[in-house]
Amino acid sequence: MHNKFKLTNKTAAVLFAVANFVFVAQVAFAKEVKVKFEVKETEVVIDNKGTQYSAWTYNGTIPGPVVRVTEGDVVDFELVNPESNQQSHSLDFHAAVVDVLNELEDVRPGHSKHFTFKAKYPGVFIYHCGAATMAQHIARGMFGVIIVDPKEGYSNDFPKPDREYVLVQSQYFPDAGDKDAMIENRDWTASLINGKIFHYDPVHDENATLTLQSEPGERVRIYFVNANINMPVALHPIAGIWDRVYVNGNPKNVLYGVQTHNIAVATGDMLDIVSPADRPTNNAIVDHTMSAAMRGAITLLMNAPGVDPTLGKGDKILLR
Repeated sequence: MHNKFKLTNKTAAVLFAVANFVFVAQVAFAKEVKVKFEVKETEVVIDNKGTQYSAWTYNGTIPGPVVRVTEGDVVDFELVNPESNQQSHSLDFHAAVVDVLNELEDVRPGHSKHFTFKAKYPGVFIYHCGAATMAQHIARGMFGVIIVDPKEGYSNDFPKPDREYVLVQSQYFPDAGDKDAMIENRDWTASLINGKIFHYDPVHDENATLTLQSEPGERVRIYFVNANINMPVALHPIAGIWDRVYVNGNPKNVLYGVQTHNIAVATGDMLDIVSPADRPTNNAIVDHTMSAAMRGAITLLMNAPGVDPTLGKGDKILLR
């Protein structure tokens, strides 16, 4: 009886040590990620011909910078609104659990806002300006993507991709001051992919110089965010099938063999496509809502031997 009691104590000690190690490891692997955005009210190019548009942006680009962290990380964020700007702005991370009346408050010109949040859930999330009128701030370019990678990493159920690309779709309203048109979904004339009309489609726009690229047989992962004001996206890879779709970008929410995936407004999803390994092929990733596709929402994915090995990796997951 005495030996059995001692063995139980040893077992408890081992279990405690293991649990303590796991806790310490989780704390050690979690990190603080500093992110700083500056609001720039500026002219940007919205097509492959060089057409200028009066935009409101984070750091001067549409979409804003890609933020990438790991589940459990703490994001230390600062938004700076220079005194030279005319409008108040804010930032709403859909990956954050905070206070709408505190962290997400408007920042007047000449002021800044600092807050932190823990990335509690893995996924693909939109961030956007929430200042009034929110539809106008988003339509004029104040949105972007935050990717929260799962802390468990890759597995058989969540395979590592060979390449990754970020695509953000939005609507183009040429009259930047017409807030009512944006809210009522009228007078929009084009769809933007990563800030440009037919950005990656030299088939429909001879001025386009960029496409997504991969080697035959590679797993390509698309991080897609719908930044439209009013319209869902019916995302389909012409001449292919989505091998896996991770709803909200969470590996636990997986669908297999999906032909067309509907993505609601202000939502992000993660979609994998694997091309045939035995020959070169091409896919056209389209919004199957034809009014959007034929106004710019078509992206060409070219699968051929010898493509640039750096594309779809590191800082080249959002091609500008």
